[in-house]
Amino acid sequence: MATVADGIVARLAEWGVGRVFGFAGDGIDPLLAALHRASGTVELVTARHEEMAAFMATGHAKYGGGVGVCLATQGPGAIHLLTGLYDAKLDRKPVVAIVGQVVSTALGSGYLQEVDLQTLFKDVCGQYVQTVHSPEQLPLVLDNAIRTALATSSPTCVIVPHDVQKEDLPEDAQHTHGVVASSATWAPSRVLPDEASLDRAVEVLDAGERVALLVGQGAAGAAEQVRAVAERLGAGITTSLLGKPVLDEGLPYHCGVMGHLGTTASADLLARCDTLLIVGSSDPWTEFYPPPGTVRTVQIDVAARNLGAKYPVQVGLAGDAAETLDLLLPRLRAREGWRADVERSVAAWHEVARRRAAEPADPLNPQLVLRALSDHLPADAQVSLDVGSVVYWYARFLRLPRGVPAHLSSTLASMGSAMPYGIAAKLLHPDRPVVALAGDGAMQMNGLSELITVAARWRDWADPRFVVLVLHNGDLAEVSWEQREMEGDPRFPTSQTVPPFPYAAYAEMLGLTGIRVDDPADVHAAWRTALGADRPCLIEAVVDPDTPLLAPRQPTEKVEQMRRGLAQEPGAGRATDHLDRQRAHEAEHDPAGVSAENDA
Repeated sequence: MATVADGIVARLAEWGVGRVFGFAGDGIDPLLAALHRASGTVELVTARHEEMAAFMATGHAKYGGGVGVCLATQGPGAIHLLTGLYDAKLDRKPVVAIVGQVVSTALGSGYLQEVDLQTLFKDVCGQYVQTVHSPEQLPLVLDNAIRTALATSSPTCVIVPHDVQKEDLPEDAQHTHGVVASSATWAPSRVLPDEASLDRAVEVLDAGERVALLVGQGAAGAAEQVRAVAERLGAGITTSLLGKPVLDEGLPYHCGVMGHLGTTASADLLARCDTLLIVGSSDPWTEFYPPPGTVRTVQIDVAARNLGAKYPVQVGLAGDAAETLDLLLPRLRAREGWRADVERSVAAWHEVARRRAAEPADPLNPQLVLRALSDHLPADAQVSLDVGSVVYWYARFLRLPRGVPAHLSSTLASMGSAMPYGIAAKLLHPDRPVVALAGDGAMQMNGLSELITVAARWRDWADPRFVVLVLHNGDLAEVSWEQREMEGDPRFPTSQTVPPFPYAAYAEMLGLTGIRVDDPADVHAAWRTALGADRPCLIEAVVDPDTPLLAPRQPTEKVEQMRRGLAQEPGAGRATDHLDRQRAHEAEHDPAGVSAENDA
């Protein structure tokens, strides 16, 4: 007879879940046995740590796999899931955590590994967290967890005590008082704005002569509509970090990513626009928006709760991005707008970027390493990112081919996302190459362990290419620069130093290809070799930690604070020189005069 554990696996398969990410533990032994019995129906992917399993489930959802599912035992296993689940919550992705619990008869006794899981998960899985107390309850709880995750784009949790997992499932559906029937069914809703709101939005947009579009991940699938509206309005486009993959950054009016890690062109656009159209973005870098009250703003978002949540808007349009823009486009007044000004700012940024990447460094300029990848990234690649300085170089210097997805832990900004995300992407599309971009701090945090997972699985992939870039600078560089910029403090070596480690040699030890590069002349060859290898490859790029993480068009007083921090560090002369050159590049290529306005 089938058990509750068998029923969980069968119900997951009925929902179309083909893969569960997890780590073993005695609290889920019946579930592991059920997965074993159902081998070929629902695959168990084991990570090296439960946190990585939750990140993999989130990555699975982000790369288009539908609801992600992670599995862990009670106590420490459940606790370890939290970071990955918060990543799903903050980036609004559907994930279901299935968690074991001590036997029901021991609950409340202070039993081994007993944790109040309802309380533990009530925030991160606030939309739905429920314990299965009886076999009859199972379909209802699991269905509601999956349906709620999909409907709310958030994580949910199902807790199953060990003894309940082993109980027999009823052979027939129970039609009696107190037993609620359920089905594995969900359908997305269609959200469109009302006509009056559309009319008001057209009035606002038609009144503007310098229109800017801020595009986020909510515009995925609406690239053509965004482009058509921008061209109708003579507008410029900037994107949030998560919106970067939505559009071709080669468009002459595409200003790149906005915010602290953005481009000078994006800063120029947002500083000088008179009208702002926000499409599917709730970017938190609010200080980089135009000052509130200085521009007219229309916002489009499928989630009405996001309208006006980060910035004051005159008109909010609750609706799907593509369909809402289709409704707006024929009503909008066509004009040249300020397209020529925008294109000058974009061209100026491209020159700034070229000069920054060409700057000499000791030994490698990290900006050069990411810029060079643009020349080699396959058109069918999938990109995963970690959190740290590598995100700045990705945002500014890597041009993604159209249709190439790229994801990271964005709103939570947790280190450790590149490797589990990359693995989830590869398992979803084993015939496509993956490029995972990480710093040495994140790689030591958990990436080295998940490289073992890659080494264990790559022979099963139709395309064996899984390229890991490690920017090896011996420093937690993003925080080091934050200490200088935000606090005016010097770098604190005790907190910031990353111990030396032979990353390329470690990859070789695992049977993978390892490349160590510390000469600018070898960078392009390293990318060619890695993307042409017959197995996964790790590129260890030894880069300069003194390359500044300078936000675009910063006023002098903010840069002076950074200099004050550097002045307190012995041997910081090179970093100061880098900073001065970057500032000079911006000043030389400032067609809109935004730097002078900021200083004034």
